[in-house]
Amino acid sequence: MTTRYTVVCEDGQARAIQMLARRYGITEEEVVKQLVEVGLEDVDERTV
Repeated sequence: MTTRYTVVCEDGQARAIQMLARRYGITEEEVVKQLVEVGLEDVDERTV
């Protein structure tokens, strides 16, 4: 099952997401998805 979340970003964060999307030729949605995945992996590593 898929769950949708809404993320509210400050202007600087939004610009950084836009920049990453342009740099890698992916959507902003994909950038946010990857950032969440990396962040969750980092949390998992720190709690082990």
